[in-house]
Amino acid sequence: MTITRTESATKPASSRTTLPAPKYPRVFGVGRGRLLQYGVFIFLALFVLAPIVPILYQSFRDRPLYELGGLLTAENYVRLFTDAGFGQVIWNTAVFAIGTTVLTLLIAIPMAVLVVRTKLPFGRLLGLSMQWPFFISTLILGFGWITLYGPAGFISVQVREFLGFLPWNLYSLGGMAVTEAVGLAPIAYVFCANALKQSDASLESAARVCGAGPLRILFQVVVPMLRPPIVYSSILVFSMSLETLSVPLLYGTPVRIEVFSTFLYTNGLQSIQPDYGILGAASTLILAVTIGTVAVQAKVLKNSQRFISVRGKATRPRLLDLGKFKWVAAAAIVVYIVFGALLPILGLVFRSFTLIFTPLANPFNTLTLSNYGRVFTFPVYIQSITNSITVAAVGAVLVSVLALLAVLVARRSPFKFARSVEYLALMPQAMPGIIVGIGFFWVFALMPGGGLAQGTLMGLIIAFGLRALPTAFGSIAPAIMQIGRELDDAARTSGADWFGTFFRILRTLLRPAFVGALILVFVTMMKEYSAALFLSSANTGVIGTTMLELWVQGNTGSVAALATIQITITAVFVAVANMFMKGHTDA
Repeated sequence: MTITRTESATKPASSRTTLPAPKYPRVFGVGRGRLLQYGVFIFLALFVLAPIVPILYQSFRDRPLYELGGLLTAENYVRLFTDAGFGQVIWNTAVFAIGTTVLTLLIAIPMAVLVVRTKLPFGRLLGLSMQWPFFISTLILGFGWITLYGPAGFISVQVREFLGFLPWNLYSLGGMAVTEAVGLAPIAYVFCANALKQSDASLESAARVCGAGPLRILFQVVVPMLRPPIVYSSILVFSMSLETLSVPLLYGTPVRIEVFSTFLYTNGLQSIQPDYGILGAASTLILAVTIGTVAVQAKVLKNSQRFISVRGKATRPRLLDLGKFKWVAAAAIVVYIVFGALLPILGLVFRSFTLIFTPLANPFNTLTLSNYGRVFTFPVYIQSITNSITVAAVGAVLVSVLALLAVLVARRSPFKFARSVEYLALMPQAMPGIIVGIGFFWVFALMPGGGLAQGTLMGLIIAFGLRALPTAFGSIAPAIMQIGRELDDAARTSGADWFGTFFRILRTLLRPAFVGALILVFVTMMKEYSAALFLSSANTGVIGTTMLELWVQGNTGSVAALATIQITITAVFVAVANMFMKGHTDA
């Protein structure tokens, strides 16, 4: 019997050809992944803590930082809590922030589910329209609401004539919360919509096979899987409500309703001799509250593996048919869009083309282009538009990249300080824009070489970017939590390190969330102005500071013109971003 052996069979095992394991560059014996992780952690620590340290130090100092000497004392906190009116300030702030958060979620969550997961008439158009309120500053949104729903507003006058009384009071905590919720609802909507677009529909298919109807699938499968974006958006909206200045300033000041932001404004910017000790103590108090909410968020999302729905094999979602109820749902969204955003925006645009805007006179008799003529005549106003675009465009890219790296380190790495990275990324939302401006003012003034950033666009990018970082982080984090770790494990098995796993696997899957973060950060930085009050110079003003100056002067027509320009710039940016992302939303 003849036995034939192949050539490969006769070769010893040691001589067989094997693929060498990939080698990655190391710096002083440290892998590139670990080097990047420590780099992100150190940069975030310096970036976030830089404006906080002067504020904390000021809260325990008996005199301003610019004065030599001084003693460390807790007198500032004693004076803060013994102030006769501060207890009412705390109560008003809590009612306003909680009310805004609840109303925002009641608006955003149902609309995100209806638009993304059901056969809704004109669903794509309604989904795009849901983002309109976020395009404008809450200062301008408040102005539009006063024009329509204020005591002498167009709609208020008609309702009062028809009913004999006005069933709402805009100048109240409830009116403040409703207006702020309309402006912040797009944030929660985008978070939930992004998560729904990326989630796998296999659980819904399983429920359908078991006989569950559309409504039962929505309430028992879809909505519970949204806990991560709901928690993130709740914390973000709550924190933004604590520090927002525009709506409380417009609605609360005439009726003496003071919240935390107007308390800081009154004792800071409007005071001839600002009490920096009180400002530092109050800011530290709010910082502690926000850190506590972040800790609660971490506890709620401790078992985040339960919410993973994107794995190595996924199925496309099947839209649910709500039957006749879909028309009711579409009508509810239309009511929000029309009365919450469209009419105020149209009123704002129309105001920019009129000399006066009041229900007591026909506005068509006062049509004019003088408001735009004033804006484009003075170089300082033109410069503010250019500065806003530059700061928002450069800052959107830098902040989104930093947020993406922070999310990867915090949620997708074995880094031992991963939780600290998440805290650092979310901590800036605890600081009001006024305090960020004061903090970086001290940093630029006291740090060697800091004068190079003081009064420049780079200083504004740094301050605005810090304020926008939690928004970018919160936009990307829920998306990565829905991507199963088995994709990472497969890449590691194939020889990729942590750095390579991101660039080969996660980068493509996170592209929609990254673009969403770009859009959110751009819009956020276009609207930001409070930090610039302390950091801008005569040549580095932005649209927000210019509008505030014109508002104080009573020139509401030019304010409306600048706001219309800002809305146009933002809408064009969003349209271009969506055009480039066409065909990649299912990545």
